[in-house]
Amino acid sequence: MIFEKKRVRHHHEQDHNSDHFHESNHSHGDSIESKDEKTLKILLVHWVNHNESHEEGFREWVDKARNMGKDETANNIEKAIEYLQKANEMLIEAKKHM
Repeated sequence: MIFEKKRVRHHHEQDHNSDHFHESNHSHGDSIESKDEKTLKILLVHWVNHNESHEEGFREWVDKARNMGKDETANNIEKAIEYLQKANEMLIEAKKHM
């Protein structure tokens, strides 16, 4: 795992008045995006695209199921499409809050 390292200067008043340096993987007020944040942004877009690719296949099988006389199967696949679309809406909303 790669961390953004930077030198941070600290002044401790309790025991001594000397300045010293230490390595840190946290920031002080900087808006450095973490690796996990970057990954999550990418995944949210990927999941929406992935779901959309499944939706296309689902629609194809709705028609095939209807042609086979399997209306209840087709209805359930259509319901799955609705849930997939709702999931995508939620993923898109999640990305807006990143």
